[in-house]
Amino acid sequence: MRTERIRTDVLIIGGGTAGCFAAYVIGKKSGRKVLIAEKANIKRSGCLAAGVNALNAYITEGRVPQDYVDYAKKDAHGIVREDLLLTMSERLNHVTKVMEDLGLVILKDENGKYVARGNRNIKINGENMKPILAKAAAEQENVTVLNHVNITDYKTENKKVTGAVGFSVNEDIFYDIDAKAVLCATGGAAGLYRPNNPGFSRHKMWYPPFNTGAGYAMGLLSGAEMTTFEMRFIALRCKDTIAPTGTIAQGVGARQVNAHGDIYETKYGLTTSRRVYGTVMENREGNGPCYLRTEGISKEQEQDLYKAYLNMAPSQTLKWMEAGKGPSEENVEIEGTEPYIVGGHTASGYWVDNNRATTIEGLYAAGDVAGGCPQKYVTGALAEGEIAAEAILEYLNGKDDDRSAAENKEEALERGGEQELSQTAIAKKAEYESHLNASRSLMNAEQLEEAMQKIMDQYAGGISTDYRYSGMSLAKADEKIAALLPVVDTLAATDTYELMQIYELRERLIVCRAVIAHLAARKETRWHSFGENTDYPQQSEEWMKYVNSRMENGEIKILYRDLITKENTGLNTAEKGAGER
Repeated sequence: MRTERIRTDVLIIGGGTAGCFAAYVIGKKSGRKVLIAEKANIKRSGCLAAGVNALNAYITEGRVPQDYVDYAKKDAHGIVREDLLLTMSERLNHVTKVMEDLGLVILKDENGKYVARGNRNIKINGENMKPILAKAAAEQENVTVLNHVNITDYKTENKKVTGAVGFSVNEDIFYDIDAKAVLCATGGAAGLYRPNNPGFSRHKMWYPPFNTGAGYAMGLLSGAEMTTFEMRFIALRCKDTIAPTGTIAQGVGARQVNAHGDIYETKYGLTTSRRVYGTVMENREGNGPCYLRTEGISKEQEQDLYKAYLNMAPSQTLKWMEAGKGPSEENVEIEGTEPYIVGGHTASGYWVDNNRATTIEGLYAAGDVAGGCPQKYVTGALAEGEIAAEAILEYLNGKDDDRSAAENKEEALERGGEQELSQTAIAKKAEYESHLNASRSLMNAEQLEEAMQKIMDQYAGGISTDYRYSGMSLAKADEKIAALLPVVDTLAATDTYELMQIYELRERLIVCRAVIAHLAARKETRWHSFGENTDYPQQSEEWMKYVNSRMENGEIKILYRDLITKENTGLNTAEKGAGER
């Protein structure tokens, strides 16, 4: 592989919502050299790639940021970082205005006010939101974008990040990147569990299939502290198409009903996890299939649903058209997805302070990869990108003088040769080349991924077990997942695209081990369906605490931390009841 060595002030790994906005903020507020390394292309990468039709985190008229904190805390049954939620919530409306100024179309009523959808949402025309954001970031004088580059590992010295290494997905190029600060914005993890649909349709899922937990895995391998991986996220979706259900529930006021027409949503509760739980339980009791009751809605409402889904999930509108029956004639069947690890909806991710700084010096996290702060959605990811960007500038200004904004893109990166490679980089490059030079292996990454998903589904609470698991089943899951990791080292790649698939598999397997350890460590069932611990089927006040972890010598060490609330706002760094698993 040809080597490119790059030096920059700030490396942003992941050019999604949080990453692009952080680059835009740094570009606007300083002359610091910024490099975005993105596995795809920032114009259409990340969860925002296909656009959205509403901003689900917004402080609507008559409400205050603390209201949003209270909502998220209730939805997560208390296991949140209230300090992180508040600092995010205070910026939601500000970042919305920034996006509108950049060209995002936000729907307004006859009085010029944003059109609300529910208590915390506003409607937008957001199909082109990501291209708008990507353009704003890339046009900054001091921001350079490396598309189609897969970053696999941080470089660290004495618990301080010094950069990262990776490779081009399209060419035989090895990248060794030096940075004074690094922002991880790689998103959460999909594809750990067997999905709803098999074979060709397996990637028709709720969360982007290209989000592999890369940031989590890099953090674990570097000894960063993680939090709340046991709070998995399971989405309630339209059956087969895996299209959103909120558009129907909020758009036409559709209630959840079983096959007998009984409304069951109020019986189980209305939090996100309990909507899934009610559906699972009704099916288990023989009252399924379950539906959103849309029969009898007006033709105008039906047309609105057709248009809404064409905007974000065309397969649902096509399904209605092919069936010859629209939602006004037939209720919409619903189901839960496989579990995901995602800090934008639940609290999984890096353990960070209010500046979104991780426990590794110089390393920050924002968006889905940052933990403790659920219900972020798009605007929350923007807010965390801005918070991290400002904190990074403050951190760097404490290290050396700012750079002149006059530097253009050609001067923004200093490139060096292979003779300057660090020992870490030399070892990593050799590892990449060992896969590229290996003879064809008996198994490939896709086959191992299917094996991994089967293990997680059967033993670690997937769809087939109604999200249930036990201490014994988790132990079996960990044993089997651990046995797959050495096999990854033997896989062969014919090109760098196949090499990327090998490292995506490695990332998922590492995250699987962390998820299993967290599920085993929380000895209660706090979020029904997000996790059903059959050994401890009830919620317990003894578990009003965070389950955190670090990887030490290849194993996951569990740490317990006290809750951070309005009464206790200081970041708790003392290890309490820490134990190894």
